[in-house]
Amino acid sequence: MSVLAAIAVLAVLILVHELGHFVAARSQGILVNRFSLGFGPVLLKYQGSQTEYAIRAFPLGGFVGFPDDDPDSDVPPNDPNLLRNRPVLDRAIVISAGVIANLIFAYLVLVLQLGIVGIPKELNYQAGVIVQPVNQESVAYQAGIREGDIILAVNGQELPASDKSTPLLTKEIQTHPNQQIELKILRENQEQTLKLTPKLGADGKGVVGVALSPNATAVYRRPNSPFEIFGLAANRFQQLFVGTLSGFGQLITNFQQTAGQVSGPVNIVKIGAKLAEDNSVNLLSFAAIISINLAIINILPLPALDGGQLAFLLIEGLRGKPVPSRIQEGVMQTGLVLLLGLGIFLIVKETTQLTSQLEWVQKLFQ
Repeated sequence: MSVLAAIAVLAVLILVHELGHFVAARSQGILVNRFSLGFGPVLLKYQGSQTEYAIRAFPLGGFVGFPDDDPDSDVPPNDPNLLRNRPVLDRAIVISAGVIANLIFAYLVLVLQLGIVGIPKELNYQAGVIVQPVNQESVAYQAGIREGDIILAVNGQELPASDKSTPLLTKEIQTHPNQQIELKILRENQEQTLKLTPKLGADGKGVVGVALSPNATAVYRRPNSPFEIFGLAANRFQQLFVGTLSGFGQLITNFQQTAGQVSGPVNIVKIGAKLAEDNSVNLLSFAAIISINLAIINILPLPALDGGQLAFLLIEGLRGKPVPSRIQEGVMQTGLVLLLGLGIFLIVKETTQLTSQLEWVQKLFQ
């Protein structure tokens, strides 16, 4: 059920994105002839007065179709309500609306979460640092560290029950590149010792390819007013947005060290399922984070993404005339092939990794 819950969250985020495009188009009187959630064979469909609404077999995707792209459409090519015949600003609003919808949705989800769970009051710390998911190519994974392990000590130095544990462990890792360090970990109430050697990162610091978080549980209080919820949600949204941008920046500037952290659909569903299994309310955080990521990815000026189409509109606005359609189609088709290839590669890679984790595979098919 947790896997289905994670998939449902992704489907909702895609629906929100496509609804953004759809509402922006219809509110301007622009013709829309198809609205689809998912790809592949049609499972259900409904023909409205102007638009065909469909649910397809594979939920991780969707699209809004315009008569402009339909060779069988009987709409006259010079119809002013065709998307391509609208001014640049109108088209830019339609193209960017999906991104805007995802960002607004992420903020509203954070508001809902604070309203349900409450306002974080304090953290109750326990000894050690919790290991977050690692990829199988990382130094940490190769040394035997697994998700959920609690690191109790590093090089004989105990990690106290305080907010100083994570910085202390991080410092030990970063200051020992190419030097063996010893970790005492707790796994399923059993202590064991592991040794690993941090790699030398591009910045000259040691890296082991693992995310760390305090071993702490949060204590919550009821909000004083709705205004407090909206304000704290805005702060949290800003943190997530800036953090996501920073992550993409590191991927560009330090690709070799960060490329292994890129996740495809399989890993994303796995993370969401794990969060849902621990606490169903965690799916709200998962939804907000993925929605922000989806928005930022789509606004990148890459072919086949919203940002790529906006880039063509910007060029059109500067030139005073559109880029030739054959060039646009060639760039978009090339970009689509590359994105599909990357998606297939990540799915195959992550599925192969998952099959080596028998416990996860058993849960996946239960």
